[in-house]
Amino acid sequence: MKIISYNVNGIRAAIRKGFIDWLQVTNPDVICLQEIKANKEQLDVTLFENAGYKYHYWFSAQKKGYSGVAILSKIKPNQVIYGADFDLASSEGRILQVDFDDVSVVSLYLPSGTNELRLDLKFRFMDDFFRYIDTLKKEKPNLVVCGDYNICHQEIDIHNPKGLKNVSGFLPEERQWMTEFIQNDFIDSFRELNPQKVQYSWWSYRANARNNNKGWRLDYLMATKSLKNRLKRAYILPEAKHSDHCPVVLEID
Repeated sequence: MKIISYNVNGIRAAIRKGFIDWLQVTNPDVICLQEIKANKEQLDVTLFENAGYKYHYWFSAQKKGYSGVAILSKIKPNQVIYGADFDLASSEGRILQVDFDDVSVVSLYLPSGTNELRLDLKFRFMDDFFRYIDTLKKEKPNLVVCGDYNICHQEIDIHNPKGLKNVSGFLPEERQWMTEFIQNDFIDSFRELNPQKVQYSWWSYRANARNNNKGWRLDYLMATKSLKNRLKRAYILPEAKHSDHCPVVLEID
């Protein structure tokens, strides 16, 4: 199974930039999208169906043009779960889950801490999400949590670790949360299979950051340790430019 996670920063804008052609060429079995910024009824879903994704699920924020997650799949899931048992997961369209026969896949869009209020909300979400996933993995032991975590875990994951240590996304408390999340039975699939590789998945639109590769690795495919022997390849696709993020990929047997 080939799984992609991609923060598209607006699915309609991504489509205008060639997303559908790219999707057909890349050909994942499942793709988890974040920050779709649209409701299903605003989209021509036949575009996805004609590209081979007969099964598509959309979970939008209550606020129009904001946040939202989706999952497109070539495989029919046994179950689809929208949201979670805490407010921001549902009101802002931040968690969507599909269950297949032997693996469950979650599309996650963790909030960013753009100001003091949002940073408080981010930390609350992180605590609620940790608890939610801790319960979920007992029910669904083979779990892949894909998405934009809005956190760089280690210094290797960010272009300027010293200069950005006090910026949300690389705060010590956020990094510690990520460490504890991984220690709670998860594998950062990219870092597991590429221990020394310096590669990013997000670049600011400012100061020509992408061309200068001044990036952050914010997007992850976290797999439960039960899947460790099935992890085949994990890689990043920086050449895909439909967004300020780029896709991250995990292939499992």
